[in-house]
Amino acid sequence: MRHGHEYDASEFLTAIYEVDGPESMARSRAERICYDQTIEAESNLLPPSLHSTILGRVEDLKATAGGRYQANIRFRGDLLSGECSDLLNVLFGTSSLRGDVTLLSFEMTNGLLSSWPGPRLGIDGLRQAIGVSRRPLLCAVLKPLGRTPQELAELAVQFVEGGVDLIKDDQSLVDQRWCRFEERVSRCAEAIARASACRGRPCLYFAHVSGSLDTMRRRAAQARNLGASGLLVAPGLTGLDALRALRSDEAIALPIASHPSMLGTSVDRGGGGLTSPVIYGLLPRLVGSDLSIYPTFGSDYPMSREDCVLVAEHCRRSWGCLRSMMPAVGGRIGPGRLEELSSALGKEMIFILGSRIQQFPGGVVAAMKEFHRVLGE
Repeated sequence: MRHGHEYDASEFLTAIYEVDGPESMARSRAERICYDQTIEAESNLLPPSLHSTILGRVEDLKATAGGRYQANIRFRGDLLSGECSDLLNVLFGTSSLRGDVTLLSFEMTNGLLSSWPGPRLGIDGLRQAIGVSRRPLLCAVLKPLGRTPQELAELAVQFVEGGVDLIKDDQSLVDQRWCRFEERVSRCAEAIARASACRGRPCLYFAHVSGSLDTMRRRAAQARNLGASGLLVAPGLTGLDALRALRSDEAIALPIASHPSMLGTSVDRGGGGLTSPVIYGLLPRLVGSDLSIYPTFGSDYPMSREDCVLVAEHCRRSWGCLRSMMPAVGGRIGPGRLEELSSALGKEMIFILGSRIQQFPGGVVAAMKEFHRVLGE
């Protein structure tokens, strides 16, 4: 992505909000958003000549369910300079303090959208790298915290032998004294590569690199040199711009998985905030995630079936020049849920298999074989 980009005045950003009614109050709140998200001041501070240019403009207001109203507001593209911080501030900066505004979605003209990186590989590239073209993909997690690098490497071999497509570090794995980053990534990458060669099909390994930007860059470079084939980043901890910086670094050039840690604090739970499709779908995809991990419906996380499906659709839908992003759901998924989840979410999906497969009576390999049986393989 280019920094300091000067957008043409014809480019624009449309933000879609939901506010409380009745209609007169909803319109007043929508107009307040126009001021909040641009000048954050009373209208009399702005010269009349600038009212029609600097301020956001309410383009549509219509009733939705439960006495709420949807407001479509257009903002000039030249309010932005190409940073995630600019975009987030215009979309929801001051309005996030109000407590009665929900950001439902947002759209950009192609000129704005083309300056964002989007996924490096996307769905097609991930499938090509893995060698699986049709069915949902299976991703296993190296956990729990407390195991040594050698123990995690041995677990990874079992995952590969069972037929998993991707393996990721748990987000709790950083650089603990009993499990140093460099040794863990080295042992796991080597074990996964060796086991993958034996079975005759690749398995991607996403090493967790979250930290300060300098730490992330160092870890990402180490992970690549040690044989990792992907990076796991938690943008709720590091910031979206940090993930974008890794995506744009051509010296690293690895696919990135976005982890939802801390992102749940921004999701609207009835008091205002961002919708799940924005926080797990549009934003990670915009800054360069190839897959976005988020909670599945029917787990012990607050995610409705409707929102879960909507996130997947926002990951995969056509969006200008940006590649599609693979949705990846997790949350105590066992073989018994695969058919239901596949039916609801479709085949362009990754299922995250966490601790439950390690509790399977026949062992990890047997658990993986049962997952493949359910998927019809």
